[in-house]
Amino acid sequence: MNKKIYVGIGVAILAGIIIFIFAGNGGITGNVIAEPINEENLIKIPISQVSKNAQWFEYDNAKYFVVESKSGDIKTAFDACDVCYKSKKGYSQKGEDMVCNNCGNHYSISGLGTANVRGGCWPGY
Repeated sequence: MNKKIYVGIGVAILAGIIIFIFAGNGGITGNVIAEPINEENLIKIPISQVSKNAQWFEYDNAKYFVVESKSGDIKTAFDACDVCYKSKKGYSQKGEDMVCNNCGNHYSISGLGTANVRGGCWPGY
């Protein structure tokens, strides 16, 4: 094979990797820096900003998301799980599920905010 074919294959692989990385953040609809509202570091997020599309926030290097469930409840979780947090890949939204970008496990938005009772990957709340 000649050099042009190797370069072409390399460019195609690199393009695929870049598309995979950016597509992996599929559900991210925006990043907002949250600010504390008092000396106890409570954070205020306007209800008008919460929707069925997850919104990611960050405060003091802690990333988390807020999303409205199909029943209208507001759910929050850290953008890391009990097991896969070391990968620092977080979650993306696929319909009514949040998906771990590391292991691919799906979690119903309606079930967020509960303790990890089965072990393994689980959105930290």
